Amino acid sequence: MSPRVLVALSTFGEYSDEPRRLLNESGLEYSVNPLGRRLVREEIIEMGKDCEGIVAGVEPYDEYVLDRLPRLRCISRCGVGIDNISLEKAREKGIAVRNTPEVVVLPVAELTIGMIFDLLRNLTYHTHELRSKRWTKKAGNLLCGRKVGVIGLGRIGKKVAELLTGLGADVYGADIRPDHEWARRTGVKVIPLGSLLTECDVITIHVSVLENDRFLLGGRELQAVRKGALIVNVSRGEVIDEEALHDALKSGHLGGAALDVFRKEPYDGPLSDLDNVVLTPHIATLTEESRGQMEIEAVQNLIDFFRPGN
Repeated sequence: MSPRVLVALSTFGEYSDEPRRLLNESGLEYSVNPLGRRLVREEIIEMGKDCEGIVAGVEPYDEYVLDRLPRLRCISRCGVGIDNISLEKAREKGIAVRNTPEVVVLPVAELTIGMIFDLLRNLTYHTHELRSKRWTKKAGNLLCGRKVGVIGLGRIGKKVAELLTGLGADVYGADIRPDHEWARRTGVKVIPLGSLLTECDVITIHVSVLENDRFLLGGRELQAVRKGALIVNVSRGEVIDEEALHDALKSGHLGGAALDVFRKEPYDGPLSDLDNVVLTPHIATLTEESRGQMEIEAVQNLIDFFRPGN
């Protein structure tokens, strides 16, 4: 009997026919989330109770869920982040966890660069003014020659730093385990986090969730940032204290911020009321090209697990 697989993604096959073709040719039995939205815990349990594999999105696979999926052997995450999966419980139950880390690098990096340009040239601000029938002009700033700090020099942080260097920015980086050889080769200056916060005009964050849900940039760190600096976060909502960020933006201590991720999503908080903020609804990896490729790789990871050598 072939292993049963649940495709929990709400938009499976929307951007490419290839993932479904791969499943059809694999011989695996599969069912697809029919609800057209993110599944909640009880729905995952009901749909996945007889499944040995899941092609997963960002729906929760915590201890409660994993304890109620007795046949599950592999979770293949469509994307890079696995914060929605209890890795300790997965290890305890012998459940393999796969992801698709490479395909997300370019779309996240490109959105980061786009957000930096938006903040520097006040694009969202000017769009809002014109839509309100006001011909208002606010001077922006060049990226070339500006000091940009990249917090987190993993795959995505490195790509962002390389793109920024190519655009003429003066790039600094901070990481708990910096790749000094890469930094020397690319001209990125690796400095301590505290120095990066005080020296850089633009700060972009590319780190994973921290232990104990601790803020990377809390009130104290945000007050240490250079006055008028811009902050971009496309990594995890948990790494910034949103209340402290709101206060720093409203007071004028920070010049602006661009956020694609939030502690609670969908986001409807007070940052939406500020005109020096750019907000997007967690779309960093959402391009037609990358989404299709992520689904292909997530499906192939699952096929390789159940049909090794195929």
